[in-house]
Amino acid sequence: MMTQDRVAVWLGIDWADQRHQWAMRIDGETRVHQGELEHTPEAIEQFVSEIAIRFPGQRVAVALEQSRGALMYMLGKYAHLILYPIHPTTLNHYRKSAYPSGAKSDPGDAVLILDFLYTHTDRLRPFNPDTVETRTLQLLVEARREAVDDKTRYLNRLTAQLKMFFPQVLEWFSAPDSVVVGRLLQKWSTLDALQRAPARQVARFL
Repeated sequence: MMTQDRVAVWLGIDWADQRHQWAMRIDGETRVHQGELEHTPEAIEQFVSEIAIRFPGQRVAVALEQSRGALMYMLGKYAHLILYPIHPTTLNHYRKSAYPSGAKSDPGDAVLILDFLYTHTDRLRPFNPDTVETRTLQLLVEARREAVDDKTRYLNRLTAQLKMFFPQVLEWFSAPDSVVVGRLLQKWSTLDALQRAPARQVARFL
């Protein structure tokens, strides 16, 4: 478990798809700094690097309302960051208990996450990410699975179109997604166009 005397910076992040809101508290200060962070590897790299330069060799506790996702994986590669995922239900209960009125003047989620992190660190478990190699392999496997799914989806669409407009192709070739079928359809998109082509031209093509 992380203890407060080992942390130089406390950071709460309210993540979003495009831009993240953050709230930061520096050890020994009561002021809460706030800002916005774009969801790009470059912006996150610069943000984390600036903190590392400002507090060299010191640990940074970071809490965010997710246990998986792109932002978690991006931050997981930095050794000086100690990540604390907070369950949305936990944060919601904390919001109701700390600010029961629900007024507009209540702090935003980034400040709320920071306050929960700083006040209840002992109730949180730090996230232990996999190695860089393991995370890279996982992302590659997921990308391959998406590519295979895309190929299957487009093959099904192509097959359905051929059944309606050019079913002979499905009888002539065992694989409608092969290169030769694609080039044939680009050259002769209908049976009529293929039948009107000279036999020698078709033979040379094949």
